[in-house]
Amino acid sequence: MLNEESRLELPRVPVAQAAERVAVWREPVTIDTYLPEAPDAYPAFLEKRVYQGSSGRVYPLPFVERISQVKRPRRWEAIHLENDWVRLVILPELGGRIHVGVDKTNGYDFFYRNNVIKPALVGLAGPWISGGVEFNWPQHHRPATFLATDSFIEHESDGSVTVWCSDHDPFARMKGMHGIRMRPDTSVIELRVRLFNRTDDVQTFLWWANVAARAGDDYQSFFPTDVRVVADHARRAVTTFPQADRPYYGVDYPARVDAEHPDADRLDWYRNIVVPTSYMCLGSQDDFFGGYDHAERAGFVHWADHRVAPGKKQWTWGNSPFGWAWDSNLTDGDGPYVELMAGAFTDNQPDFSFLAPGETKTFSQFWYPIQEIGPAHQATLTAAVRLDVVPGDGTTAVRLAVGVTSIRRGLDLRLVDQTGTEVWNCTVDAGPAAPVVEDIRLDRRYAPVDLTLVVRHGARELVRWRHRPAPERLEIPEPASEPLAPDDISTVEELYLTGLHLEQYRHATRSPEPYWLEALARDPEDVRTNLALGAARFRSGRYGEAEAHLRLAIDRETRRNPNPYDGEASYRLGQVLSRTGREAEAYDAFGKAAWNYAWRVPAHLAMARLDAAARRDAVSLEHVHAVLALDSEQLQARDLAVVLLRRLNRRAEAEALLAETLALDPLDRWAMDLAGDRVVADPPTGIDVALEFVSVGETETALRIFGEVAGMATPAGQVVVGPLAHYYRADLLRRSGDLESADRSARLARAADATNCLASRLDDFDMLARSCAAEPGDARAWGLMGHWLYFQRRYADAVTAWRTSVGIDDSDPVVWRNLAVAAFNVAGDANQAHENYARALAASGPDARLVYESDQLGKRTGVASALRLDRLLAVPDIVSRRDDLTIELVELLTSAGEARRALAILQNRQFQPWEGGEGQVLAAWDEAHLALATFSLTAGRPDDAVDVLLSAMSPPQTLGEGRHPLANSSRLLLALGDAYAAAGDDVEAQQAWGTAATFAGDFQSMATLPYSDMTYFSVLACRRLGDEGAAQGLVDGLAEFADSLRRTPATVDYFATSLPTMLLFNEDIEAAKDTTVMILDAQLAILLGERARADELIEGALRREPSRSIVLALQRELSADRDLRGAAS
Repeated sequence: MLNEESRLELPRVPVAQAAERVAVWREPVTIDTYLPEAPDAYPAFLEKRVYQGSSGRVYPLPFVERISQVKRPRRWEAIHLENDWVRLVILPELGGRIHVGVDKTNGYDFFYRNNVIKPALVGLAGPWISGGVEFNWPQHHRPATFLATDSFIEHESDGSVTVWCSDHDPFARMKGMHGIRMRPDTSVIELRVRLFNRTDDVQTFLWWANVAARAGDDYQSFFPTDVRVVADHARRAVTTFPQADRPYYGVDYPARVDAEHPDADRLDWYRNIVVPTSYMCLGSQDDFFGGYDHAERAGFVHWADHRVAPGKKQWTWGNSPFGWAWDSNLTDGDGPYVELMAGAFTDNQPDFSFLAPGETKTFSQFWYPIQEIGPAHQATLTAAVRLDVVPGDGTTAVRLAVGVTSIRRGLDLRLVDQTGTEVWNCTVDAGPAAPVVEDIRLDRRYAPVDLTLVVRHGARELVRWRHRPAPERLEIPEPASEPLAPDDISTVEELYLTGLHLEQYRHATRSPEPYWLEALARDPEDVRTNLALGAARFRSGRYGEAEAHLRLAIDRETRRNPNPYDGEASYRLGQVLSRTGREAEAYDAFGKAAWNYAWRVPAHLAMARLDAAARRDAVSLEHVHAVLALDSEQLQARDLAVVLLRRLNRRAEAEALLAETLALDPLDRWAMDLAGDRVVADPPTGIDVALEFVSVGETETALRIFGEVAGMATPAGQVVVGPLAHYYRADLLRRSGDLESADRSARLARAADATNCLASRLDDFDMLARSCAAEPGDARAWGLMGHWLYFQRRYADAVTAWRTSVGIDDSDPVVWRNLAVAAFNVAGDANQAHENYARALAASGPDARLVYESDQLGKRTGVASALRLDRLLAVPDIVSRRDDLTIELVELLTSAGEARRALAILQNRQFQPWEGGEGQVLAAWDEAHLALATFSLTAGRPDDAVDVLLSAMSPPQTLGEGRHPLANSSRLLLALGDAYAAAGDDVEAQQAWGTAATFAGDFQSMATLPYSDMTYFSVLACRRLGDEGAAQGLVDGLAEFADSLRRTPATVDYFATSLPTMLLFNEDIEAAKDTTVMILDAQLAILLGERARADELIEGALRREPSRSIVLALQRELSADRDLRGAAS
């Protein structure tokens, strides 16, 4: 239910569940929701997008770039779970997240409760919501975070209940499943995770459970006391913890400490962190962490075995206007939060682990609420404790606090000294709602490390804790370093390993291939490198090249030993041979791979599939049994066994095995179909299941599923696969000899709506290749093939496929647009790119995305600002559909002298920035105000200029962003001081100039800088104040910075966690750097009085970037100065 304040009210427990010790039921909840708008219709290749420190490619998912500004009540499927202590609400339609976690005993939401569903553009593919617990895998954030999962409720004999949620990840098609388990006698919530690599290739993954907790000045995160050092993303920076001993994220924490803020250097308090900040704990040997709200006197503990789940992380948007703006983007009124993330098989981001083909990893994570005890010093699954020891003059004040997770009558608490002598004890009753807090005065002086708190219940020790002694010397690891360039690496081994690291961590801007190619240039037969390149070529469908590399690897490793240490090369060769129609050779290669234990499961499964497809069922079953002997829970082997046993008429065995499989994994979609459950809500998963049947020769079943998928509606935000399903049917029917039915299915594929239809699997590629060969006049098949090839960076092949497509049918704007992108990014042909965009627009009609991209191409290629402005003004309705296009229009209007019109547009729009793309609308806002203020000053209205600039300093919430605390605002402040001075208010002028003069550094493009183009205005402010010494110091520093920048080759920051643009078009970063240097040189020339040189530099910069606002401002400044000098003379 909803009230006017969008308060989420939870339904009552149904009567039928009231007597259950753990109640569970399905009942929708109505939540005010801002739904994502329709996704982009064009593939988002985003080949160099940086997201969360790794690749931000989203293909094949469609890209959502706008969220509705109107909230409406929406009924969300919900599963409710509660016992005496805790209540949870799980939303299967939103990635299976926990949306509500409340301690029933005190009403405290220990997980942040967001009373609205309000996505912001934070997710990998766009929409992302805050609050609750998000389960991030196989990368951060969860690619399917705004997509639905399957769900199942499992009941256990002791009354425990697990709510299972499962899906296939959108990229690699691995199966991720998490079960939220509640037991009747405890406040502990268990998360049971099963991650299954259902592909036949090695995959990488990470897992972070992302818990949000409501934050404020009194919220403190707590970590084990052996955490003394924390690291940033990719370990690019480190600092001590909890007190930061150095600048971190550009904030000098030690310098912030003063008498009024003695703890301002502590990173465990939300209130102290003013910029968006992550930190991840290094090296803890403990298993817990959590958060505590001192105002609410409540919090939570997370527990997991640190040997499997070492990840302990905090993130916050920051306690400043910048962070508060993001809080507002994500909720209507529930305020700020921190994320306390728990990682398994990872302790950093990005930090990926491997999953072998067919491998399943299982683990558990746990949470429970605490109250009254304060931040825990130690915690187990049964108790959390805190022990404060304050030695005095001959006595010791002790406060101990114990929270337990179940009813414990006769709980035994003891304090023992360093000799093991008991110095205090008591016996109390305790429970989740009845923590124990004791204040004790001991008649002897003890240091904190002298006392140990022991908590026992009966014969069982629940927890013990003693303060750790401070280390004699704290070892602080060095931050991670960027790998050397391939030519600078001395060994083939290091070249191979560097490439492997880049591939494993999915690096966005560095490719592993230059390292591997350099390794082969030095040693053409290197086994590991040939294996790595062979695997890469296989994944991109270049089977001939893959085979060549793999045979080189096998030739060397078997030159002296025909039985190599590792079977991977043989396994991968088997994959290539199988996909190229050489099944007998493939079978032999898989057989050889199976000699090696590490590859026996995937190799035997591959042979089982080949046998099953050839109807050698008994032999196939032998291979399946070999798989299950090694991994009894391998789902595909179990499901294939059911198929084979049915074929062999051993139906009782088949049904018994199927029942066991569904008990093991009730959301195994292949098993569910075998059991007759054919309701698949997710079309891509339906394709996956159909392909399982294809691989074992079950053609009729596969045809049935493909037919069902072809008729299914696609959930919003999911890739469309209906046309692919039709093509799969046509391909199967063609291979079966039914050409008439195949032709009918192919016609359906061509007639279906292909918006957001993209091929993604290697199976998709193989099928489309066969389809194009069978029907070379099928424009759609060629287009889909081109999309896949371009995503695989097979650019020339992609262009050939697209050209073939438009040569058959030139009406598809998606293909023309993709040809435009390729023309610029691959061929470097801007004219051809413009022509292709014109063809795309002619085919599509009015299309905001195409208008934006073609305008960006014009901006990149030096199209005159006046022409760009005319084009945008001609399509106002189109421009209004996109924030980025609106910002371009505003900037062009401002530079054309229409700042008032530009400002009106900014004031009447709700903007929605991307995380990492902040600052663009704010820059346009500042430029418009500065232009208006300049106009007012020129017109002799300084008071108006003051008002305009004061307005600029306080941007409205509708811009969607606030000023970053490290961003340099000296330009605005200088202008404000000038306006005050013109108005005769010298006191305010001096204050504004003084603030402008003291800015140190800047924050641009998601990076802190010691100097920038804003430093120029700080110099002018110093001169206004008469402080020539400070001005000269800044000039010298800026000149040194410019010279250093000039000498340093341009690179994209290796450790970037996000970049402010989506990088549709390749950027010449060296040219961009040179333009920046040119601007700094022009500013320095002005400061040094070298007007002619400044003019020359400004003209040069404008030839490169005609609409660069800072350059246009400098040009106007010089022009006004010349006019002034002319009038004076």
